[in-house]
Amino acid sequence: EQVTDRIEKKLQELDALEFLRSYSKPGESMIFVFIKDGTPAPKIKDSWYQVRKKVGDIRGTLPEGTIGPFFNDEFGDTYGILYALQGEGYDYAQLKRWAERVRLDLLRVPDVAKVDLLGLQDEKIYIELSNTRLAALGLDLREVIRVLQQQNVMGPAGVFETASDRIRVRVTGDYDSVEAIRMLPLRAGDRSFRLGDIARVTRGYIDPPAPKVRVGGSEAVVLAVSMESGGDILRLGEALKSETSRVVQDLPLGLTLTQIADQPGSVRDSVGEFVRVLAEAVIIVLAVSFFSLGLKPGIVVALSIPLVLAATFACMHWLGIGLHKISLGALVLALGLLVDDAIIAVEMMQVKLEQGYDRLKAAAHAYASTAFPMLTGTLITVAGFLPIGTAQSGVGEYTRSIFQVTAIA
Repeated sequence: EQVTDRIEKKLQELDALEFLRSYSKPGESMIFVFIKDGTPAPKIKDSWYQVRKKVGDIRGTLPEGTIGPFFNDEFGDTYGILYALQGEGYDYAQLKRWAERVRLDLLRVPDVAKVDLLGLQDEKIYIELSNTRLAALGLDLREVIRVLQQQNVMGPAGVFETASDRIRVRVTGDYDSVEAIRMLPLRAGDRSFRLGDIARVTRGYIDPPAPKVRVGGSEAVVLAVSMESGGDILRLGEALKSETSRVVQDLPLGLTLTQIADQPGSVRDSVGEFVRVLAEAVIIVLAVSFFSLGLKPGIVVALSIPLVLAATFACMHWLGIGLHKISLGALVLALGLLVDDAIIAVEMMQVKLEQGYDRLKAAAHAYASTAFPMLTGTLITVAGFLPIGTAQSGVGEYTRSIFQVTAIA
């Protein structure tokens, strides 16, 4: 009611809002904002700006002591390459220290946008006090907390002035180990004792733990790499492979860096699959055309595939349609269209040549009698993908190239 409800009511004013989902628990409020599926991609960033602006407008009305709100509007980042850093006998603190060093090396690779660390567990110092001992010694819990806070304050300690210099004074005594916290002096009445005498001071990790990552049954820290917009995923994969082979040599004994997700490999396989399907199609068309039509007509039909593909690639480049799984899949679907019209036209010409027509008249008759039916049939095929091309939704955004590539081909 004090935090979540107020923020939700303000966010309901967003024009592009689809719905809100919130989770409230003691000490934390988490709100997910879902934008309408049909929101154009260029307006998405502005929608997140409006979220920040509206929440900022009511920040002053939230209860005293509220920390934040903090925003994460980078859900669109895709981690195409994941590396797991793990080692027998290494705790999370040691894994984090080495993961940070590896992260700095990976950030220097061209086309790398950012590298996030997943599965980390933050370190904490736990001070477990006994209420019985506090009561027996006459200590107030608030006094213990106040002494702890004051001891670790990074405040100015003054300056020392000479005739020519002004020297800043920095005092020692801040916490630098668990033992230093245990040795913190406390006073109750006329007696002095240490914090370790009345409390159990230990170093550990956050409880309950943050989401963990396990690889092969062992705990690990994952380095997630995302690519810059417009980067070449295949070139990035090769550059990272070269860099990680160098990084691994600098890791201490027992620490391993393993790649657990390889998007460049998936893209390479997809391109290879398309090339294989294309080669099979060309071979099959060549074999069938040469067998049924003869050498020269067969060559005409076979040439239609590379010629149409070259024109299609040129149009795709001009229109900014990239080569990815959806567009490559559309090219595979269009392979049948690439030879269908050529076979019909060549066969019609050959029939008319056998009937005594000269070449020019046979070609003209084939065009006049088949052009409109072939165009109509092709347009009907393309129209079958029209709902995908006009869909104002996330599905349309991701699969629109099926319609575009098929229509171009």
